[in-house]
Amino acid sequence: MDQDTGETPPPNAGKIAACWARVRTRLRQEVGDVEYRNWLRQMSLAGVEGESVLIHLPTRFLRDWVRDHYGDRLRLLCQAEMPGVRLVELRVQAASRAEKAAIEQEVAEASPLAESLAPAAATPAMAEPVRNDWLVPLDPRFTFDSFVVGKPNEFAHACARRVAEKPAQAGFNPLFLYGGVGLGKTHLMHAIAWSLRERDPNLSVAYMSAEKFMYRFIAALRSHNTMEFKTQLRSVHVLMVDDLQFLIGKDNTQEEFFHTFNALIDAGKQIIISADKAPNDLSGIEDRLRTRLSGGIVADLHATTYELRLSILQSKATISGVEVPPRVQELLARKIASNVRDLEGALNRVVAHAKLFGRPVTLESVPEVLSDILRAHDKRLSIDDIQRKVAEHYNIRLTEMASARRSRAVARPRQVAMYLAKQLTSRSLPEIGRRFGNRDHTTVLHAVNKITELMAEDPAFAEDVTLLRKMLEM
Repeated sequence: MDQDTGETPPPNAGKIAACWARVRTRLRQEVGDVEYRNWLRQMSLAGVEGESVLIHLPTRFLRDWVRDHYGDRLRLLCQAEMPGVRLVELRVQAASRAEKAAIEQEVAEASPLAESLAPAAATPAMAEPVRNDWLVPLDPRFTFDSFVVGKPNEFAHACARRVAEKPAQAGFNPLFLYGGVGLGKTHLMHAIAWSLRERDPNLSVAYMSAEKFMYRFIAALRSHNTMEFKTQLRSVHVLMVDDLQFLIGKDNTQEEFFHTFNALIDAGKQIIISADKAPNDLSGIEDRLRTRLSGGIVADLHATTYELRLSILQSKATISGVEVPPRVQELLARKIASNVRDLEGALNRVVAHAKLFGRPVTLESVPEVLSDILRAHDKRLSIDDIQRKVAEHYNIRLTEMASARRSRAVARPRQVAMYLAKQLTSRSLPEIGRRFGNRDHTTVLHAVNKITELMAEDPAFAEDVTLLRKMLEM
């Protein structure tokens, strides 16, 4: 301990090399051999200046990557070995020949994988698959059992099931899933990976985003390890790549992906891809790759219907541990139609609010709890909007709003629409009447009074009209 400052000074020069070797060993153990070789093995210790450890990396790209992804952990490990250290400073400087030789020797001695991969360059088929380093963490919620099937996604779900049960089956390879944000692509991808793992734990599955594929390929190029990259990736049994649209405009990465794709298909391995558009709509993807992507099964996930959204909410509400009234579920299913992710997020917030404050979920509490989400749906209501929503709710034709029919099945919804038009717009009674088949303003006034009376007498009817009003206001 330094008596003047009260701090522990950094180790002397004789101990620095040993400390650094232990730091590198700990990093390798934590991140795995492949991750270490791709991003960390080219680090070289330049020395210790005051409270800072100076580390050199050969390129700006590697320096930025190591800083952003491993900087905090690197600092903590250095502090554990050298108590006087407070900072880790990464600098760009090419390694000397001696440093390169030391790094190569370290990799050869410390990595049991290096020896097994060395002869594999000539014979890729003999390479030992590296399963864990290519498999993203799988979300335990995303299984086939938890996937709610409806008309918009039933074909994609059936195809995913088939591939999970019989990978590399003729006609289903590759499987290309596409659809907008939050419609279930990633859920199905995770479900396939879970199912494959459960059916055959020895099956090597590489699952990553297209972005990660690109970063690993670039790292292999910069570290002159492209053969190792090719060998490892082409030895897997199943390749799964999310968000392929990320490769648009990345010509070199597309080239490598194309060759990897061909090698795996030719070897009878299964490929599963997801993207936001169909192969033919992915502008910026090479024609030869687009053709290969379309060579198997292309399955889309359509925008959700009201029925599917309601089924999803019912399923999620059942396992939430909080009673979510059917009217609240119906309200959310009708109003939040953008995607399943937003829908589930809204339900989770409603449930969390109920648990935190010990209050029941009610139709009246939803606008308060979801105020920011609902503001995104704010719009200036028109009489047309009201007529359309009421007609949809009561399952009558929109044209009935202006028709002369007087049967209760039509007249009552028409009166509800007039009532809501008076409550939710600034239009005068005569203006409202004109939009309902040129009816007199007294007819509109009668409808408003009638609905007000019925709501006071019939709680169920009042709740129904209140639900309609909240859906329109949200």
